[in-house]
Amino acid sequence: MPGLILAAPSSGAGKTTVTLGLLSALRQAGHDVRGAKSGPDYIDPRFHAAATGAPCPNLDAWAMAPAMIAGLAAGPGLLLIEGAMGLFDGAPPDGRGAVADLARQMALPVVLVVDAARMAQSVAPLVSGFAAHDPDVRVAGVILNRVGSERHAAMLRRACPLPVLGAIPRDAELTLPARHLGLVQAEEHPDLDAFLAHAAQVVAAHVDLDALVACAAPLPDAPPRALAPPAQRIAVARDAAFAFAYPHLLDGWWAAGAELRIFSPLADEAAPPADLVYLPGGYPELHAGRLAAAGHFLGSLADRPVFGECGGYMVMGDGLVDANGTHHAMAGLLRLETSFETRRLHLGYRNLEANAGPFAGRWAGHEFHYATTLRAEGEPVFAATDAEGTTLAPMGLRSGAACGSFAHLIAPRA
Repeated sequence: MPGLILAAPSSGAGKTTVTLGLLSALRQAGHDVRGAKSGPDYIDPRFHAAATGAPCPNLDAWAMAPAMIAGLAAGPGLLLIEGAMGLFDGAPPDGRGAVADLARQMALPVVLVVDAARMAQSVAPLVSGFAAHDPDVRVAGVILNRVGSERHAAMLRRACPLPVLGAIPRDAELTLPARHLGLVQAEEHPDLDAFLAHAAQVVAAHVDLDALVACAAPLPDAPPRALAPPAQRIAVARDAAFAFAYPHLLDGWWAAGAELRIFSPLADEAAPPADLVYLPGGYPELHAGRLAAAGHFLGSLADRPVFGECGGYMVMGDGLVDANGTHHAMAGLLRLETSFETRRLHLGYRNLEANAGPFAGRWAGHEFHYATTLRAEGEPVFAATDAEGTTLAPMGLRSGAACGSFAHLIAPRA
């Protein structure tokens, strides 16, 4: 099956909106199409899935082995991979994990999405530079985004040194609402169906879909890979407060024979009987009052194995202070107090190693949150280094069978 990568010179070029418009337009035109997202992103894949009706995997060239990436990318139909940041932007010090790494590994062509709102003939050196920068990364064409007029589009087309597959006009209705960790989640969009329909209409009118599909190249042929599950029966929290679980982990555990039992803490559902309760990240700070009042949920966590990531980790603590300065009592499994009253960004890939717990061994992970730790007392879970190999303070806390950390686990390291 064929694949294609949509990348950009930098963040903010409108890749997500263009990708959603393309996915929706291609589906409406009768194509069997799927989406994928490069890098550690929980939010954009839900929009891809809404546009296509198919699951959207993360493909992470920093954290995943090539065989794992190939297995996750395999499947029917055309695969459009939305890049993160700029085409050659990756982890320090040398940009490892960039979208360009996926292009090399998978031998897939790139279509460059260029925000042309404030340029004309200058598009030529920009596109030429990206096309010539790495001979192993083939830029097959360009989609010009946020074009001001037909005259503006004609100027850009004449100047562009690569095939222009489309010129999408500026459109205020092609803006998605955002918050501090990215876009507002797909499930919370007030009228996502209408947005996708409009995006499809605009893209279909201004992009040569047949020329875009013709740029695609065959995907590597690889079977999906099962992942060793942390337990046989896993209770997984899933709702607006706990939405950041990587599908490839859950699917990999299921493929390996684990039983997944989904429940909603915001609905005050008790965690079902299981060998492990898994609390993914999400937005507990936006729902702290409801979580603090969810007695059935909080009470069901006592005296059993629980693992929490980022938001789930914060809920396992003694308390959480929201952005307004209000303190909310949490589960009390860990001697942890966190706060969003004064926000501080923590961001980056992490190399992790745990000597105990349900995820023992070496892992690639990622940290992205704005919480401040007011108190953290107890035994840490992970030894950690950053992407450059610099030793970080030990991460997370463990108390009895309960443990967690701010890191999101992506894939086991060999």
